Amino acid sequence: MATIKKMEPMKTLPGSLLFACTHNMVRSPMAEAMMKARFAKRIFIDSCGIHPGTMDGFTVKVMEEVGLDISSHAPKNFDDLQDDYFDMVVCFSEESFAIAREFARGKSTDVEYWPVYDVALTSENQQLRLNAYRYVRDVITRYLNDRFPDVEN
Repeated sequence: MATIKKMEPMKTLPGSLLFACTHNMVRSPMAEAMMKARFAKRIFIDSCGIHPGTMDGFTVKVMEEVGLDISSHAPKNFDDLQDDYFDMVVCFSEESFAIAREFARGKSTDVEYWPVYDVALTSENQQLRLNAYRYVRDVITRYLNDRFPDVEN
């Protein structure tokens, strides 16, 4: 798999953070759950996709392995968001990055693109798929830990 790039740590947390990907059923809900586990009492965190799918069982399973229950996550798109302003939007797909830049136009929103493998491209047997999901989870964990260390706010 590809090399994981090192993120520059933020000195302070954004007040609100949105994660976006293509279907809001793997990468963005993983990131949302991990950030909520660390910072839910300090910042507002949400996620969305371009074409919301249905919640993915492999995603639920690999997140349970790290103690996070996302089984009740309901995939949604940008139009379904409760808020239309975020201090920061992190995108995991090029398509969501393009939409997020339009979403943030005219606002003081930072939009970042973190290229993370799309596991929808994996079609091997169940064990190989699970390993691909674990890889994605671990890449996102590393990006989050690098970009959002335990910072003061």
